[in-house]
Amino acid sequence: MPDRNQLSGSKVASNYSEIASFTWSVADLLRGDYKQSDYGKVILPFTLLRRMDCVLEASKAAVLAEVEARKGQGIDLKTFLTKKAAQSFYNTSPFDFAKLQGDPAHIKANLIAYINAFSDNARDIFERYDFFKQIEKLDDNNLLFLIVQKFAAIDLHPNVVSNADMGLVFEDLIRRFAELSNETAGEHYTPREVIRLMVDLLFTTDDEALTKPGIVRSIYDPTAGTGGMLSIAGEHLQSLNPKARMVMFGQELNDESYAICKADMLIKGQDVGNIIMGNTLSDDGHAGKDFDYMLSNPPFGVEWKKVEKDIRKEHEQRGHAGRFGPGLPRVSDGSLLFLMHLLSKMRPFDKNKDEGGSRIGIVLNGSPLFTGGAGSGESEIRGWIIENDWLEAIVALPTDMFYNTGISTYIWILTNKKSEARKGKVQLINGAEYYRKMRKTLGSKRKELAPADIERLVELHGRFEELRQVKVIGADGKTISDCVVPSDETIPTAPEGGKVETFLVSRIFDNNDFGYSTITVERPLTDEHGRTVADKKGKAKADAKLRDTENVPLKDDIEAYFKREVLPHVPDAWIDHDKTKIGYEIPFNRFFYQYTPPRSLEVIDAELKAVTSEILALLNEVTA
Repeated sequence: MPDRNQLSGSKVASNYSEIASFTWSVADLLRGDYKQSDYGKVILPFTLLRRMDCVLEASKAAVLAEVEARKGQGIDLKTFLTKKAAQSFYNTSPFDFAKLQGDPAHIKANLIAYINAFSDNARDIFERYDFFKQIEKLDDNNLLFLIVQKFAAIDLHPNVVSNADMGLVFEDLIRRFAELSNETAGEHYTPREVIRLMVDLLFTTDDEALTKPGIVRSIYDPTAGTGGMLSIAGEHLQSLNPKARMVMFGQELNDESYAICKADMLIKGQDVGNIIMGNTLSDDGHAGKDFDYMLSNPPFGVEWKKVEKDIRKEHEQRGHAGRFGPGLPRVSDGSLLFLMHLLSKMRPFDKNKDEGGSRIGIVLNGSPLFTGGAGSGESEIRGWIIENDWLEAIVALPTDMFYNTGISTYIWILTNKKSEARKGKVQLINGAEYYRKMRKTLGSKRKELAPADIERLVELHGRFEELRQVKVIGADGKTISDCVVPSDETIPTAPEGGKVETFLVSRIFDNNDFGYSTITVERPLTDEHGRTVADKKGKAKADAKLRDTENVPLKDDIEAYFKREVLPHVPDAWIDHDKTKIGYEIPFNRFFYQYTPPRSLEVIDAELKAVTSEILALLNEVTA
């Protein structure tokens, strides 16, 4: 066994990227016999196997002794062996990676026997990868022993590689394989700092309750991926209260991600029966259950046509008794389906006892904020959420934060147990400028949240007031001050030769600020002589070609709006009230838009003269 502080000779396991790069080097052995897009079929399960081998190392002798002591008793040894292994899984084979290297001639048979000796819950992980098929292929190409030898040289013991870093290793490898096979890396991988922000926002109002002795909480991720969100939430709770317990639930569609998530949960001692394989939208693996906390990063803009029949059936037959009662979004984007799924699993809140309730964090792109006019499925879903007062806050993230897309993304925080101050209100936080540039880009990811950025965003959420960022810069370009102040506070004067940069970072709105009435404005149909055409009742007929609509804020009186905004321009118009619809949208960018006045003509003229003078001076040098 190599030194616990080293990784293959002198290579120190100082961080997860080094480990991932080392593991990736196995690809050099596979090149030629495997297509690049198939490297993951070997490297990922072998990495998992080596990790589990290291985890069970300390208890190996005790498990084998227990098997020997109870030989011939004819009883189920699962309970005894699990206890001896001090894990929720075990292996009854005398082999481990060190011993497998001792018999190169029988490496295939020994490795298969080793894997089959795992407990059922662990063996299923390798069956998901169809791993025995890869073992056959590697052996046929005289690669199997070399691969085992390679992985035996990497120490993945938890004392060397933490669970958090191991999760990063798996996610880094998945991202690389996804890029090689042109798959969508974002379906598997949420940046860890984004998860930390989500977890902090979820727990921030419950920190006091979570420090109570013996506290048990449940958390659920319907798009679990490799389990990163669940793991970080568990780690956060442990940091608050080492005696607390987080019970984790999840569902995942992708076989490889599911296998990694399940392995991670096994090592953490979680009940892997709580991690379900399958499509969350069409086959809810946790039907009838509710949870304290929920997190999700559903795929951006992915259509749900494959499961449309099942979803429409649930919507039409079960209505609000099911998950999709409020309405259905367009088939091209299923993000809001995941959001409704989460809301259906909120734990009832007893306000008299101040018990129960749930908090939800979900990452969405910009589409769910505003796509769909009044009467559309998207608008109806937004209205249902806002009218039920479940939307607590939305945080805009910087662009270029995710590995497969540079688009704008938003964290929605929802709950059915708002504080008194937040009832009937929604907080919008503009976090687009809180980031640091990465030294090395990863796919589309060029920015990341530094710990200070996460702390600032959580602080903004906690203050729950209208705020702006004010940065004062001196003539030398150095920052004099950079702080968050109430938005109505007087902005300081720029120092001579310097400047002041300011932008809104937090705004508070009433729920009905997001609602509007779409009214239909009609104008009379006229004949060739310009006379109004009337119907049988003598009322003017409407000209469909001149028909128009107006969106009137819910806070505004429709008739007053009509007289103020419409009649001065078209005096013969009227409203067809039978066609009025209520809609909801969250125009995030509009709420944070700041008008920047254009430069004066004098400034522009001076700049042009300066450039012209510079050009003439250069020409004189050339022609002299």
